[in-house]
Amino acid sequence: MSKATSRTATKRAGKAELSVPLVSIDRVDADGVRVFYRASGDATAPVLLLLHGFPASSFMFRDLIPRLANDYRVIAPDLPGFGFTEVPAERKYGYSFDGLASTIEAFTQALTLDRYAIYVFDYGAPTGFRLAMRHPDQVTAIVSQNGNAYEEGLGDAWGPIRQYWASPTAENRDVLRKNILTLEGTRWQYTHGVMNPESVPPESYTLDTALLERPGNQDIQLDLFLDYASNVKLYPKFQEYFRQSRPPLLAIWGRNDPFFIPAGAEAFRKDLPNAKVEFLDTGHFAIETHATEIATAMEAFLKANDTGPQAGPVSISADRT
Repeated sequence: MSKATSRTATKRAGKAELSVPLVSIDRVDADGVRVFYRASGDATAPVLLLLHGFPASSFMFRDLIPRLANDYRVIAPDLPGFGFTEVPAERKYGYSFDGLASTIEAFTQALTLDRYAIYVFDYGAPTGFRLAMRHPDQVTAIVSQNGNAYEEGLGDAWGPIRQYWASPTAENRDVLRKNILTLEGTRWQYTHGVMNPESVPPESYTLDTALLERPGNQDIQLDLFLDYASNVKLYPKFQEYFRQSRPPLLAIWGRNDPFFIPAGAEAFRKDLPNAKVEFLDTGHFAIETHATEIATAMEAFLKANDTGPQAGPVSISADRT
């Protein structure tokens, strides 16, 4: 296995010197899967594990990673079925959220990560919460960016998928294939609720679409849509983990998300009264429009909870509740 490395590029702007952490890419065998991941930061720094959601990959963290890598070792894998992670046919992989969590668990073991904070988004949330339940002593803090764990957080956009859960027929499966697994469906997820939709970089949803259209991948995604019902059933277990382990938690939410609505962010306080909740005036993929605000909020939160380097006060430009 080759180790992820981090390098620092230095640029000069007039008399000022700007240090920009560079991001490496690497692959490691874990759980019979060739996991692709991005990494940056000093190998001895506190670890941040970033878990992406549907239909994205670690590419979604391209703007966030350099903003955090001066203080943290930032690691972002591609989940099986997404990005550039490779699952050999002979592995006969079962695409479920239990399976995704087991692969990420094996990934952390392959990289000898024994303490880390997690950033969870969308699918990354049920994956990361399973990981945290299995290893509560290893997870130092949780940042949830539109990563849900409460039924009240499920918005109306889940309607067609709920119908598929209730009746997993070929007809209902085809409805999802034709309406969600398309360029227009993916673009809508990125741009809905964004003040200026044209500001969302097109390479994001264009790359996702290209990867969704690989042979066999749409059926993988449809299997995961069906299995998402297992996450809803696990919500009470996730909530029990919050109450028992009491991890520091920041919920930073695009308030205009049609999938995971603001009530899901507020609900964390039922089980974690000290949870910090912040809203941004954007949609589901808040990181596409507010990477700077999210990075700033994370730095302040992690330092306040002794999970990162010590520093002075940090100003956060986000709506707070």
